[in-house]
Amino acid sequence: MIQTAYITDPVYLKHDTGAMHPESKERLVAIERAVAPLKAQLLTPAPVCADEEMLLSIHLPEQIEEVKACSRAATSIDSDTLCSYDSFDVAKMAVGAGISAIDGIKAGRFERAFCAVRPPGHHATPGKAMGFCLFNNIAITARYAQKQGYEKVMIIDFDVHHGNGTQDAFWEDNTVFYFSSHQAFAYPGTGMETHIGEGKGKGFTRNFLLMPDSGDEEVLDIYQNDLPPFVTSFSPDIILVSAGYDLHESDPLAQLNVTTEGVRMMVRAILDTAKVPFVFFLEGGYDVNALGENVKVTLEEMLKVL
Repeated sequence: MIQTAYITDPVYLKHDTGAMHPESKERLVAIERAVAPLKAQLLTPAPVCADEEMLLSIHLPEQIEEVKACSRAATSIDSDTLCSYDSFDVAKMAVGAGISAIDGIKAGRFERAFCAVRPPGHHATPGKAMGFCLFNNIAITARYAQKQGYEKVMIIDFDVHHGNGTQDAFWEDNTVFYFSSHQAFAYPGTGMETHIGEGKGKGFTRNFLLMPDSGDEEVLDIYQNDLPPFVTSFSPDIILVSAGYDLHESDPLAQLNVTTEGVRMMVRAILDTAKVPFVFFLEGGYDVNALGENVKVTLEEMLKVL
């Protein structure tokens, strides 16, 4: 068994998006219920609260201030992205799960971690919170990992929606490789296959589009055949994963037909690409029962030694 951490906290339930919002606290409640049988095999370190210096490694000061102000007023940033009174502090704790993961890996306490957090992060650009996301959890963690000596970071994003914020953060960076698969023509409309980065970062962004109604076969082709050569050529020191389970066949916000067994095989393919530490971050997934099961199979694969 590979030492694996499961990082979450009840504080994430305090980000109140309202009764009808798909990104609700019920997502984490369902995950907790589903992964309960695995808890004896998992380490459960606490997240820390990220400070503003950490946020500034990716975000502009005015973006941080906007989230802070909207939280104080318990108002929305846009029609999708809502703040309650606690949201600013909760969002810093969501970032802090990634910080705890890197610290634990660096100290040798575990080799892999799953961060079951909310709000999610991969749509938050350096200058704007959007798409349910306040701060870009995975991007900030990538910068923190580099400060801890993991110089080459690969980010793999299988959320059904393109992680425009993560792509923007590393568009001209050759030390962070961003690899994304996502549904074509879906929100936010970014992530074309011709978008590969610019300047020093040219070639260090790769996007793979999935047509609506694609299923296990199409997704596994990307992760079993397209992904491994990029991992081999980049040779990362650590791999971070934006784990968005809205690619599942049950999801109300997308039109892909990936099964839970397909998710398991995809995760296995990702883990098999390199013998490096892995940190997964919860992104999307809005059928709560399916979400719980998909996180469970992810953790089962993370625990395996093959």
